[in-house]
Amino acid sequence: MEAYAREGIRVHATGDPSTRPASLQEAVQEAEELTRNNSRFHLILATCYSGRWDIVRACRELAGKVQDKLLNPDDIDEAMLAGHLSTNVLGELACPDLLIRTSGELRLSNFLLWQSAYTELYFSNKMWPDFGEEEYIQALKDFQSRERRFGQRKPSQSSN
Repeated sequence: MEAYAREGIRVHATGDPSTRPASLQEAVQEAEELTRNNSRFHLILATCYSGRWDIVRACRELAGKVQDKLLNPDDIDEAMLAGHLSTNVLGELACPDLLIRTSGELRLSNFLLWQSAYTELYFSNKMWPDFGEEEYIQALKDFQSRERRFGQRKPSQSSN
């Protein structure tokens, strides 16, 4: 972990801490404490994480604020909910541009469900340990060829 600290990497863990083994919880706390003042890179570790857990946790947090009369339910919008997700570290939304799914699986598997709404997906039959530079470059080339619309319809081509 000292190497992360030297390189300016800040470590943050997301996921349900109540389901982490004590040894992992201690390691997470130590890593976060040791790197708390770093800002060159930010590494988010998803341990005991699920997208559904994250969304439910954020909703409970907002519901508590409504119950305590700190928040009007009508003020809750997408941005506010996103801001309460565990991946929203330091006010930065962690919405990936590209999600690479290895092992031939064609699903998100409860990973970053909210954050992946407009993420481009790339599927590879390679297993993770075998997914190397060649496959990574292919995924990036595939990503570069895509037209990102972020939920907008593709403009229709009018024929003249």
